[in-house]
Order: sequence, then C-alpha cells, then structure tokens
Amino acid sequence: MEYFINRRDAIASMGGGFGGAALGGILSTANASQDGGLHHRPKVKRVIQLFMNGGAFQGDFFDPKPKLNEFAGQRPEEVSLRTERKTGGLLECPFKYSRHGESGLEVSELLPNVSKHADDLCILRSVYTDNPNHGPALLLMNNGSITPTVPSMGSWMLYGLGSENENLPGYVVLCPGRPVRFSILWSNAFLPPEYQGSYVNHSKTDPEKMIPFLRGQRQSLADQRADLDLLTELNRHHLKQRVRDPRLEGRIKNLETAFKMQTEGSEAFDVSRESVSTRDAYGDGHFANGCLLARRLAERGVRFIQVYYGNGQPWDTHSKHNSAVKPLAQSIDQPIAALLSDLKHRGMLEDTLVVWGGEFGRTPVSENGNGRDHNHYGLTMMLAGGGVKGGFAYGATDDFGFRAVENRMHVNDVHATILHLLGIDHERLTYRYAGRDFRLTDVGGRVASDILT
Repeated sequence: MEYFINRRDAIASMGGGFGGAALGGILSTANASQDGGLHHRPKVKRVIQLFMNGGAFQGDFFDPKPKLNEFAGQRPEEVSLRTERKTGGLLECPFKYSRHGESGLEVSELLPNVSKHADDLCILRSVYTDNPNHGPALLLMNNGSITPTVPSMGSWMLYGLGSENENLPGYVVLCPGRPVRFSILWSNAFLPPEYQGSYVNHSKTDPEKMIPFLRGQRQSLADQRADLDLLTELNRHHLKQRVRDPRLEGRIKNLETAFKMQTEGSEAFDVSRESVSTRDAYGDGHFANGCLLARRLAERGVRFIQVYYGNGQPWDTHSKHNSAVKPLAQSIDQPIAALLSDLKHRGMLEDTLVVWGGEFGRTPVSENGNGRDHNHYGLTMMLAGGGVKGGFAYGATDDFGFRAVENRMHVNDVHATILHLLGIDHERLTYRYAGRDFRLTDVGGRVASDILT
C-alpha cells in the first residue's frame, strides 16, 4: 500500500489545515492554495450529518406534492416504476405545508420548530441513488460506492483535512445500541487506521457508559503515561526498521488518542455540564442527546460527526406510514431546531455544514394499502450552514414526488459538493491502493455550484 504522495510532505504543505495537526491527504505543494494547503478557500471546517436510517418520505417534510392527494388511490402512468415490493395506488399525504421566513420556503407542519429556521435551510429536492435495498444504499450514501471495502465519507474527510484536536478522535459516530453490522459504514477500509470512525453509543448519558473502558481501572494516569511512553518508544524503534508501515503508525496515534480521551473525552461527552436550559432546548431521547453531543464535539475540533436516528431502520415505514411518521417527526424536530439555534448563537453555523437525510426516499404509491416502499428514484436532503444558500430549494421531483427530474443530484454529486465546501477538489483527494487511485466519489461526482453562496 502506498500513498499518492509522501505523507510527511503532505503535512508540511497543508500547514496544519485549519490550525490543527494535518494528518495526511493528497494536498501537495503543487496543488496547494494559500489556505493551509487546501485546493481552494473553504467555506466550512466541519460537518454534522443527521442520518435518518431507513429512509424518510420526501413528501412529508420539504417537497410538497398537492397532486398526491388529488389523485390518491389512483395509479397514473408516471408512477408505474419498478420498486422492491408490489405497490398500489397513490397514498395521500395528510400533512399541510406553509411558507416560512423571508424566503417563503415551504416546510411541512410536521416540523414546526425546524420551520423557524427556514431562511437557513438549503433543500435538495432532486437527489437520487442507485439501489433500493438498504445495504447497498447505506454504503453508497456513507461510503460513496456500493462496494463494501472502501472508506467512509468521514474517513476521507479526516484523511484530507486532519483533526483540529489531537485529544479526541477526528471522526465520531453517534449511534444507539451496538450496531456491529453497521460498522462498515464508518470504516477506514484501506486508508490508515487513524481515519476509522470512533463509534459511541449515545443512548447513554454517562460518558463512562457511552465509551467502554474510558478510564483505566488498575493504574493511575501517571503510571499509564509512563507505560504508554515506553510502548511508543518501542513501537517507533520497530517502525524505523521498516520503510513504511501505515498500520503501525496508526496504532501509535490511536494509543495516544485513547490515553488522552480519559480526560478530554470524559469532559466532551458529559452533557450534564450543559445548563438546564440548554438541555431542555434539545429535549429528551437518544437523538436529542446526539444533537447536543454533536455541538459539543464540533466546538472541540472534531471534524466529522454522524448522528444516527435509531439502530436498525426506524424510518422504514412499510405499513401504517402516516401514523408512524408523526412520532418520528416529533422526535427530530426540536433537537434539529435546537442544534441550528445553538450553532448560530455560538457563531459556529457559518463554518459548520449540517446535513440531514437517509439512504433513500420512499414511494408516493402505497405498499400494503397504507405503507411506503423504498424509493431510490428521488429523495430529499437538507443542508444548513456555511457556504450554502439559505431559504432555497434546489431541483424538483415529478408531480407525485417519485422521480428526480430537474437538476438531478446523484449521491456522488452530494459528496463532491460537501468536499468542495471543505476546500477539497473531490477528483484530487485520492489514495492509491491495489493499482488504482481511489476517491470518495468513485468515477462520478459534480459540484452543485447553484446552491453555493
């Protein structure tokens, strides 16, 4: 395994990125801009991704389709698209839309708190993906390819930009339970191991319950420090005898981060340190806790934070969709609004990108008479924060919200746009492995320049 360029040269050329330790990437001197070695001037420093696992229906939240109700029960030719399961006629969407903010952006009544931030929201109504099955769709949205052996988006970001805080992981995944089968979605794959996402069970509130073995049980910090220094010296001596060994380099860095997590991690993951008013603003539940933790981690220099809603597919509403979506919407509305307010109040929204969405959308036609099947033809994503137009809806689906038809954005286009906002040209962030140069956007990707400020 070889880097595209010498990693030490990359560190020198980046000049520490945004002021932290740059830990790799192809951002060489030849490609470097004056902004710390990035390809161009960045609009954001970090990303918070709010992931609705299972796939939300686009028509429920940000993509109003009045004809859906007008033709409810019917099956026009436009909706005779192949889906995973047998579907019938159009299923009505009972949720009303209204215009909000100075922009007049249309938002569903399911999101009364989020709608107050309408002028900060950039709605992508024309995203599409390649596969209607959860597994491949999750991989494409998180890893840029349905191939299960490529790095995740967060790993690519950390590889290209490095971390701003050496005492915390640069890439943190907040997901309730113990989702072993999901771990591939935050894998570093063939990238060096320090770019692996660090999984945290945020359904707990005590840091020592969130993170197993957060504190050493048998030794004091001073004794652990002495042991780690000795082990690091032995590892570095071992490393000098080899031309390059990214796995050993990664192990040395990960051991150091694990030690520092005992102090900084205990503080960063402790939401009880927040005021009662702040905690009340976010509300209760694992997703609310995850959104609050995301803000705490972001302000401490964590580069990429994912907050998964649920373990499994809670948004996978194959039956009784309209009744099931109400409590789901209620549980995300207050926390997302609080996160946007909190970031703005702290002056962080201008250099943070918040991304909302799932692995695909859902069908406007019914499954089992009252459910919605998977829909890869068209889905909605929401962006908010630095570098994107607020109060803006981009692209469109057809009259019934089934297929993206105007300004279509593939998932690779979404990833290319996110990297662009971070100051990275997606075609130049590469890693040579198995005889070819890999990248997050595979062989596709186009920056959606129309949504950029």
